Amino acid sequence: MAKIGVIGDATSILGFKAFGLEVFIGDTAQEAVHTLRRIAGEGYGIIYITERLCKDMSGELENYVRQRTPAIIPIPGADGNYGVGIAGVKKSVERAVGADILFGGDN
Repeated sequence: MAKIGVIGDATSILGFKAFGLEVFIGDTAQEAVHTLRRIAGEGYGIIYITERLCKDMSGELENYVRQRTPAIIPIPGADGNYGVGIAGVKKSVERAVGADILFGGDN
């Protein structure tokens, strides 16, 4: 079974320990990038990252888009939703079907 990790600020991610996930505290995008590179190299199959960090590390995340693993999944943090997750889904759908079918082209 692949390892699952969570990267984010302590307030947002410490609860994931209760589910047996590995948590990695990072308060800045720079810390998150360093951690992401390290744990991706350690064979983590799924890595959840808080949206606040994801929005500031989009360039780094692009390096993993075409790779089978790790799957990088943005999650809302304690400070709310930044829309990064839904933006990623929208982009994936547009790439797959060639059109914006989720939002009718308004966004």
